[in-house]
Amino acid sequence: MKTMAGVSAEGRGATDRLLAAVVAQLQVEGIRVAGALRAPLTEGATSHCNSDLHLLPDGPMVRITQELGAGSTACRMDAGALELAVGLATARLASEGVELVVLNKFGLSEAEGRGFRALIAEALSQGVPVLIGVSDAHRAAFAEFAQDLSTTLRPDEETILAWCRAVISRAAPPVREA
Repeated sequence: MKTMAGVSAEGRGATDRLLAAVVAQLQVEGIRVAGALRAPLTEGATSHCNSDLHLLPDGPMVRITQELGAGSTACRMDAGALELAVGLATARLASEGVELVVLNKFGLSEAEGRGFRALIAEALSQGVPVLIGVSDAHRAAFAEFAQDLSTTLRPDEETILAWCRAVISRAAPPVREA
């Protein structure tokens, strides 16, 4: 069984909502999850360009975009804030006995060799499975990065949960009796 999986759901924000539901269920089951999910837009939010990442398992929230002013029509990634989020998530991987890394997406930064790529590689090297959202725009870059290490999951909560449980169970060290 492959220890990295990509998932894509149709519709704006659908992958984010799906991954959030999966993480919530895994946390109820006591599974230690690290990584980052995109925070849902708050009611009445006017800017579709702001992007906040909720670092798993319990925060903080990190805004990874920067405001460019009223005349700007483009959203801009805040590279420093993204690297802060990556650093915090990587520190959790190293110190918290993580069983699964979940990331909201393999985005432009990862496609260009930055962002959460190092965290993904570190998790896999430690035997920690990785679940990641993959958009159509970066599917080819993800496939090139993942090579044959990844599987594609149907965008169905039960399918994803079954994969997570299976790879976590497989990755768990054997229990030693006293």
